[in-house]
Formats: sequence, structure tokens, C-alpha cells
Amino acid sequence: MCVLDNVPSAAVSREDGWKAFRICGTLDFSLICILSKLTTILADNGIGVFAISTYDTDYILVKSKDLELSVKVLKDAGYVFRQ
Repeated sequence: MCVLDNVPSAAVSREDGWKAFRICGTLDFSLICILSKLTTILADNGIGVFAISTYDTDYILVKSKDLELSVKVLKDAGYVFRQ
């Protein structure tokens, strides 16, 4: 995964058009089900995701066409977005 401008010219394939959400705050390894709850809400609404986890937070990527719906269903579920 990389920024579009950094895709190697010899790449066999690629898929463009992703938007990312970062889970705010530091996520301790003892916390469970955060990513699962978010992705379940999105999946229940027909939204596919690409998830990336780092040592202290998670990122959820959705296709650009699904961004507006993703924000709506997560807000409806009580999640808050910051920019």
C-alpha cells in the first residue's frame, strides 16, 4: 500500500479510490472488538473495507464511492468524526 504517486511503474496491479478513517486515541492491546464492531456496522450496510492495524491504532479504508454512506451509518451508530 502506498500513496498513488509512489506506485512503482512495474506494479502488476493496483486498486485506486480509497478513503481512510483513523481510530482516534491510543488503542492498548488489551482492548478488543473495536475494529470488529466498526467493520460489522459497515458490512451490514454492504460496505467493503480494507483494515490496517498498527501498534497503537487502527485504520479503516473504504472505497470513495462508499465514503458518504460509511460516515452516515457510523454516525447513526453513535460514532463521532473529527477532521
